[in-house]
Amino acid sequence: MEPKRDNDTPTSESNPTDAKDIYTTAIEPAGDEKHAAAEALPDRDGVFGELDDQAKEYRSLTAWGAFMIMTKANLGVGVLAIPGVFHSVGLVPGYVLIIGLCAMMTFAVSYIGPFKRRHPECYSVADALYLVWGPAGRDIMAFQFCIGKISAIASFLVSIATCLNAITVHGACTAVFIAVAAVVGFLLSSIRTLHKVSWLAWVGVVSISVGLLVVTIAVGIQDRPAAAPRTGPWDKDLRIFANPSFTQCISSITTIIFSYSATPTFFSVLCEMKEPRKYQRVMLASQGLMCVIYLVIGTLFYYYCGQYVSSPSLGSAGPLTKRISYGLVLPALLVSLCIWTHIIAKFLFVRILFGTYDLTHPTKKHYIVWLSINFVSTLLGYLFASAIPIFSVIVSFIGATCSTPGTLLPFPIMWWHDEWRRRPWAERKPKLATAIVYLTMVLFACTIIVSGTYSSIKQIINAKATNGPWTCADNSNSVPKK
Repeated sequence: MEPKRDNDTPTSESNPTDAKDIYTTAIEPAGDEKHAAAEALPDRDGVFGELDDQAKEYRSLTAWGAFMIMTKANLGVGVLAIPGVFHSVGLVPGYVLIIGLCAMMTFAVSYIGPFKRRHPECYSVADALYLVWGPAGRDIMAFQFCIGKISAIASFLVSIATCLNAITVHGACTAVFIAVAAVVGFLLSSIRTLHKVSWLAWVGVVSISVGLLVVTIAVGIQDRPAAAPRTGPWDKDLRIFANPSFTQCISSITTIIFSYSATPTFFSVLCEMKEPRKYQRVMLASQGLMCVIYLVIGTLFYYYCGQYVSSPSLGSAGPLTKRISYGLVLPALLVSLCIWTHIIAKFLFVRILFGTYDLTHPTKKHYIVWLSINFVSTLLGYLFASAIPIFSVIVSFIGATCSTPGTLLPFPIMWWHDEWRRRPWAERKPKLATAIVYLTMVLFACTIIVSGTYSSIKQIINAKATNGPWTCADNSNSVPKK
């Protein structure tokens, strides 16, 4: 895939003839006709080419469908780790981190819309960096994007294995459960368009919402959490402000970043939206909802369980409720696995077949490439999940090494390229405050990447002694210890 280079890319400012690009053509009103006529797709897309009846399937994602995919992509294993963050750093610092990081990432991805409008040939952040740094920038970002998404696939495979262990009370080897989850994930992710995947996202959001509601009610009405002493007094040890170690502090930050790590995929979601003008409001609604969910669910779990909150937090309400809640959220975890595998596969699929007839038409080559990429992505996720089958460790590791550079670094670079790089000082001056915000974001990201990677590697080394790769051991704490 070879997007146009910087000096060849038309923009609304520099080339009036090309100003009505694929983005604006799709969103401008058409006279007095409303809805269908106003939102009619153009004849050609910057990514998918000529939009005949077959190709239009790739630009059929509704605003509600986009909202559900964005929300479900973020609403997964991250929310299950938030109560532990509150205990590590304290309730108030935890609130500051969740709200602050949400605001930072929302500000970053808000630039996807304007950037896509100016560069309609871009499908991902990797394509965006091609415009800035050429093939090297694209390949580096593509590698990071793939590693990050494969790591996320691994986290969902581990979560599903944990779920199956809890439901069956460790009815089979954990390595077997991970393999089963990988097979199901491959089958679901082979659905070709995000529009069709969006129907699964509805199921996933309802599933995890009901599961969280059940376990939240359970921890609120029970006498004590499952991990607390069975008899005698027990202390929640609720902390408004804690005194975390450096490792705990960095691990908490990377865990929250992981909870918002789906934001780079919003680029791909926008590319398949039928009404791209609605991206900004859909994104803001999704991010706002995620922030509220993390604060409310995290606070309730932490208030009722304190230091005895489980990781993942669904195990906090006792064996029976644990099995019920894991059963309820299992569809949600499968949907998350489907979405993340689909997105990385679609990224590679577009990269390989860009500009060809096979990209959007159901030819033999189309299906061979699509299914092969899905299989390889799932296989790599399976290998990673089997190597580090521990929930808290894998979440922290992904947050540091993959989520941070993927969610915080590309968007300041995109903004710098379009809004600052070649502008005269008279045009830069009004944007100085924005430039400072983006520079702060880059410095913060670099700090977290270095310190977070060091912290997570230490955790992996310490955890390896008890849970090695391809282990059969129970990772859900469902089997009573002898």
